[in-house]
Amino acid sequence: MPASARAAIFPDHWIKDGTWNNHGISWIETEHRKGERTALLIHGFGACKEHWRHNVTALTGEHRVVALDLLGFGTSDKPPSILDGEQPNPEGVRYSIDLWANQVVDFIEHHGLADVALIGNSIGGVVALRAAEILEERDQPAAMVVLIDCAQRAIDDKRVSEQPPFRAFSRPLLKQLVRQRWLTRSLFLSLARPGVIRRVLQLAYPTGASVDDTLVEVLHRAARSPGATESFRGFINLFNDHLAPDVLQRLQTPVRMIWGEADPWEPLSQAQQWTRFACVRELTVIPSLGHCPHDEGPKQVNPVLQRMLNPNGSPAAEQNS
Repeated sequence: MPASARAAIFPDHWIKDGTWNNHGISWIETEHRKGERTALLIHGFGACKEHWRHNVTALTGEHRVVALDLLGFGTSDKPPSILDGEQPNPEGVRYSIDLWANQVVDFIEHHGLADVALIGNSIGGVVALRAAEILEERDQPAAMVVLIDCAQRAIDDKRVSEQPPFRAFSRPLLKQLVRQRWLTRSLFLSLARPGVIRRVLQLAYPTGASVDDTLVEVLHRAARSPGATESFRGFINLFNDHLAPDVLQRLQTPVRMIWGEADPWEPLSQAQQWTRFACVRELTVIPSLGHCPHDEGPKQVNPVLQRMLNPNGSPAAEQNS
């Protein structure tokens, strides 16, 4: 995305570019004072750092804010996808939760971030959880994780028993079909159109708030960039990867959750079940909002985020649900 287009959402001097594992990556980073907690924002599938357009400024008063473009999305590189059983490609990657989690962890270590809150929406929530687990393993725990409508990954192999019989029966054929580049490319190109993007957003944002031309343009531009069909292929072939409840069961880092009550894809009932895990301190439900409440209803979500990120916040706040 040209600098002039990016600056329309964020000041151009916030935009940073670098490399990770020989791939170009992009992020934004706000001005900050020494010792401030870092809020590291992780977008979901098909999104990008600009998806936090309504949250970054609200969090900058007391925090350093970083929003990454995960590899394969936004203006980060989109290398060829390598699936299980395929020949190695020195330029390719196996898109996975661990790939993105290691991108997050390496970013934290490279920039010497010591007091970090990982905030993830949708699949970015699973990435945040896995990154927190890796940081624990390295004895560098994050301050907290905040999940915003975290992906539940209902199509994962480990959840096949929950699928209707016909879907389970047809699963082997589906898995073979979505490996084929001719099919995934055609499917992606049919979806990566402004009108389709807008209709998907209207499903994800039940109130219709914030579904505007700017968001459609940002998502469409990223979808039209070189390699976008490859990251799409990699993502839709994630049939056996980390599930949020499995990581939550192992995690010690405090986890807080924000959930749109009307999320059409990630049921609130599942999130309510996750409160049984010892690491989960809070579930705050945002009425009427959908899968991306931080963008759909920032006036409702930003105060919740600010409270959660405040290291001196009242312990009583952890009992809200």
